[in-house]
Amino acid sequence: MTETKHTHPCQIAIVCPGGPITRELAEKTADIAAARFGDGVNLHFHEQCYASAGHFAGADAERSAAFLEAANDPKYSAVWFGRGGYGACRLDDELFGKLNDHARRKTYFGYSDNGFLLARLYKKKIGRQVHGPIPTDLNREGGQDAIARSLSYLVHGDTSGMEPTVKTGKPCVAFNITVFAHLAGTSWAPDLTGHIVMLEDVGEYLYATDRAMFSIMDDRSIQNAAGIMLGRLSDVPENDRPFGASEEEIVQYWCERAGVPYLGRADIGHDAQNKIVPFGAFVSA
Repeated sequence: MTETKHTHPCQIAIVCPGGPITRELAEKTADIAAARFGDGVNLHFHEQCYASAGHFAGADAERSAAFLEAANDPKYSAVWFGRGGYGACRLDDELFGKLNDHARRKTYFGYSDNGFLLARLYKKKIGRQVHGPIPTDLNREGGQDAIARSLSYLVHGDTSGMEPTVKTGKPCVAFNITVFAHLAGTSWAPDLTGHIVMLEDVGEYLYATDRAMFSIMDDRSIQNAAGIMLGRLSDVPENDRPFGASEEEIVQYWCERAGVPYLGRADIGHDAQNKIVPFGAFVSA
C-alpha cells in the first residue's frame, strides 16, 4: 500500500456508526482543524452524527445510509469515524455491495468498535483502512494532539504519528481485543495470514481479556499471522480475586499455546497517545 498526499483542500466526511457525538464536540474538532491546517482541510459532519435512537446515533438504517452516502460521495477523500461505541456491526450487510468506485479510493479512519468496519472493508479490498484517533478523543487528556496527529496524516500524509512497526514494511493491522474476539471467525473477518496483529483494550477485567484471547487465537487466520503485539490495556477493573497473570503474560500464554510469535509491545491504546496503523504493508512514497 502506497501512501499519497492529498491535494488541498482535503475534504473529510465524519459519520458515527455507533453512538452519537454532540455539536459542541464537532465544533471543537473543526476549530482545531482550522487553527492547525487553515484552508487545507474541510470537515463535513453528517447530520446523522447527532441523531439518537437508544444507544445509537440513529437507527441501523440511518447509520447505514449515512456511511454509504459519505463513502460514495466523490468530493470526500476520507471517511473519519466520529466515535467508537457499539454499533458498527449492526450496519446493513448489503451496503458493502453498494459501495462505488469513489468508495474504493477513500481512506477509512478510526478505531475501537469501528474495527468491525475496517475489517470488513479490508477483507473486500475497498479503500485504505487506518487505525487512529477520532474526534471523541478530544475528551481525553492530550486529545488535541491526538486529533492533530490524525488530521496531519489525512491532510498531508504525515507518517510521523505512525506506530513504528508499520514502517518496517510488514503488513499490519490493529484492533481492540474485545471487538476482535467477536469479529474472529465471522464473515466480516479478513485473512490476516502473514500480518502483524496489534491488540489493545480498555475497561476489561483481566479474566475477560484472557477469555477474549482464547477466541482470537483459535482463529485459523490468526494462527497463520506473523505475530501478535500488545498495545495498552487501560482502566482495567480490579476483580474480587487476583487473576494471577499480567496482561502481557496472558497474551504470551495464548500466543505460545497457538504457536504464534509474540512480538512485544505496540504503541496503541484507548488514549491520546494512540498511534496510527494503516492496514496492510506500508510503502513510503
